[in-house]
Amino acid sequence: QVQLVESGGGLVQTGGSLRLTCTASGRTFSSLGVGWYRQAPGKEREFVAGVTPSGNSQSYGDSVRGRFTVSRDDAVNTAYLQMNSLTPEDTAIYYCAASRFSYKHDYALNDYRGQGTQVTVSS
Repeated sequence: QVQLVESGGGLVQTGGSLRLTCTASGRTFSSLGVGWYRQAPGKEREFVAGVTPSGNSQSYGDSVRGRFTVSRDDAVNTAYLQMNSLTPEDTAIYYCAASRFSYKHDYALNDYRGQGTQVTVSS
């Protein structure tokens, strides 16, 4: 069983940056694709970014492409989401989730899911 724990959320001003981390327990992290997702109040949860098990391939949602960067360090069982040029529209709870071989774009379909970390961007 793999447990995922997100951290790094907080309050930041418009234009600022945050780096989220997703730390996994267990020995199988390197075989997992990891995705980041977010849910704003009153909105559906959406896919933000994902990274393959090898780390060679990343994908991004349209609303964050060019501002966010997803990466991973298998030596410490951690995935990262670097968020730059933040706006109030980025305010949400951010979740990470993982699945063997490839993350799923639908958060609920992933094998393992974290509890989320709050990101608030003030105007």
